[in-house]
Amino acid sequence: MLRNKVFRTFLVVAAGICLVATGACLAVNPWSGLFCFLGCMGVLSVSILFTRQQYHEIAELSLYLQRVANGEVLLDIRDNSEGELSILKNEIYKAANALTEQADALKLDKSELAAALSDISHQLKTPLTSLGIMADLLEEEHLPPEKRREFLASMRQGLDRMEWLVLTLLKLARLDADAAALTKTPILLSELIKKALSTMLIPIEIKEQTVHVHGEDTLVQCDPNWTVEALGNIIKNAVENTPIGTVIDIAYGKNLLYTFIQVRDNGPGIDNADLPHLFKRFYRGNKKHPSIAEDANSVGIGLAMSRTILRKQNGDIDAMNDNGAIFTLKLYR
Repeated sequence: MLRNKVFRTFLVVAAGICLVATGACLAVNPWSGLFCFLGCMGVLSVSILFTRQQYHEIAELSLYLQRVANGEVLLDIRDNSEGELSILKNEIYKAANALTEQADALKLDKSELAAALSDISHQLKTPLTSLGIMADLLEEEHLPPEKRREFLASMRQGLDRMEWLVLTLLKLARLDADAAALTKTPILLSELIKKALSTMLIPIEIKEQTVHVHGEDTLVQCDPNWTVEALGNIIKNAVENTPIGTVIDIAYGKNLLYTFIQVRDNGPGIDNADLPHLFKRFYRGNKKHPSIAEDANSVGIGLAMSRTILRKQNGDIDAMNDNGAIFTLKLYR
């Protein structure tokens, strides 16, 4: 305590007051001076005891903060009694608790980032390895022209895959960092569906699939470009995971809570074990139907990006099974 300049000043001032008071009382009566001296010493002793107790509690708070800084488990130091020290304890506990939660969140983010980087590295490594092998094969002088064309087509496909992956990851990074400006403008649901389908017409034709679009047209407030991207990923998923010659049903409309677009296919549906993880990045579920070959270009980020886009616009997306997979995009009103 004596290291504290304020406490030393208090002792000097209190001792001076005691001496002055004792001297004044002695001038009146010796017994009065004695009682005055004893009274002053008693008050001073009680003050020192209370001050010492407060210093002890402050030292405990300091030790508590050191333990928090070292990452130890938090102890509940909240105090429901009155007084400034109790208020300080409660505020320190709140601040320490918030810092601990932030530290846990940072650890989780770091773990997820490491996993994402590992997945990205794996997704890029596969086409790069194939490109390297095909480049070596193309150097052979006696390679037949048809094989050369086949290898060049495969290399172009690999480059397109890497380009798509990198661009998609950049879009996700922009969304995560709130760097992408989502501007809400009114647009008809039928227009959104038309724009999203325009990019999938060739794959739909190749698989001889039929798309049935129906519903109650209505205006919705959203960012058209980003919403078309989200819907396009869902339609792409339906096309890729639905057998040849089947029907994809797209319904749209509104209710009291939200405007919706529902994409339904009559494929094998989604494995129940996959449903809780379907919108996680780089998650690739198991196909239940043996006739559906797993798409080589699927890296498990399309559905994740669709949900991110919807949630950035006060919306959401969910999936379920009902004689096939059903994805419902919702934009709350």
